Amino acid sequence: MAEQGTHKPLVGGSNPPSATKPLDQLAAAVARGGDALGLLRGTSLLLAVSGGPDSMALLNGAAHLGRWQLTVAHLDHGLRPDSHDDASFVADAAAALDLACTIQRTDVADLARTEGRTLEEAGREARYRFLEEVAPPDTLVATAHTADDSAETILLNLVRGSGLAGVSGIPARRGRVVRPLIGSRRAGLRAALDAAGIGYRLDPTNEGLDASRNRIRHEVMPALERINPAAVEALARFGGLAADDDDLLDAIAAGELARRRSGGAIVWRDPPARALGRRVLRLGIGDPAPSLERIDALLDAAEGARGGITIELGAGRSASVRERRITIE
Repeated sequence: MAEQGTHKPLVGGSNPPSATKPLDQLAAAVARGGDALGLLRGTSLLLAVSGGPDSMALLNGAAHLGRWQLTVAHLDHGLRPDSHDDASFVADAAAALDLACTIQRTDVADLARTEGRTLEEAGREARYRFLEEVAPPDTLVATAHTADDSAETILLNLVRGSGLAGVSGIPARRGRVVRPLIGSRRAGLRAALDAAGIGYRLDPTNEGLDASRNRIRHEVMPALERINPAAVEALARFGGLAADDDDLLDAIAAGELARRRSGGAIVWRDPPARALGRRVLRLGIGDPAPSLERIDALLDAAEGARGGITIELGAGRSASVRERRITIE
C-alpha cells in the first residue's frame, strides 16, 4: 500500500537549513550525516531509494539540501504482486525532483533458492550488487539506514552469537557505501515526511513476525524501550565501542600475522592467546571467514601434539598443519 502526498519538494539551499519546517528538518538530518562522513560539496551520490519512509527522507532531504550531485536507483525485488508500483512511485518521485533514476527488477525469491539464502539475505545481496553495477566509479552509494536499523542489527547478531564485528552495528561508511541517516531515528524522519505531506510506500511484509528482524523491531525493541527509553541510543554507543575494540584487535592481529609468516606458512610455535589466535587465522585465511568451529579446530590442531592434519575451511579452502606450521591451501 502507499501513503500518497501531494507535496513536491524543490531542490535548493546551499547551507544546512534552520530545521524550522519539515523539509528543513529532513535536510538538516542529511546534512549532519554528510558532515560526519566528510562528504564534500559537489560529491556524486547515487541514492538507493526503495520508496519507503527512510529512503524518501533521504531523497527529499538530500535534494532540498542541494549540496551534492544526485541520481536515484531502485531495485524491484519482485516479491509482491504490486512491487512494480513501488518502482513507478520512486521513478515519479525522482522525476518531480528532476533527478535521473535507474530501475531494475530481479527475482529475489529465485535467487534465495539458488544461493541457499533467506529472502532477507538474498534481497540485500541483490540490492548491493545492483547498486555496485549502476554506480559510476567516481560515485558514492547512499543508503537510508537509520539508528533503529543499526540497533536491530546489533540485537539480531547478538542472539546469533556473533563476535565484536557483528555487534558493531551498521557502519556509517563501508567502501563507497555511505549512510547519512545512520544517526537519525526512524520515527522522527517519518513524522517530518508526514508533516511535509511527502508520500511513501509501506511494505506489508515488514509488519509480519515471520522474519527475525521484524520480531526484533516489533517485539524486542519496544520491550527494551520500556526499560530504557533511550535504548536505541544506548545500543548505538555499545556498537561504537565494539567497533573501536574490533579495529584495535584487528590491528594487533595484523602485526602478529606479519611476525609469524614464514615461507608461505604461518608459524604457530609459542601460540598467542586463543582470542588473538582466532583473529590472526581469520586474517590469514581471508574472506569469507570460516566458522568459529573450523577456526577452533585449526587452532586445536596447530597447538596439539600431532602433525600432518588437514582442516577444511569451507569455500574450497583447507589448511594443513605440520611441525607447528599452518599452510593455507
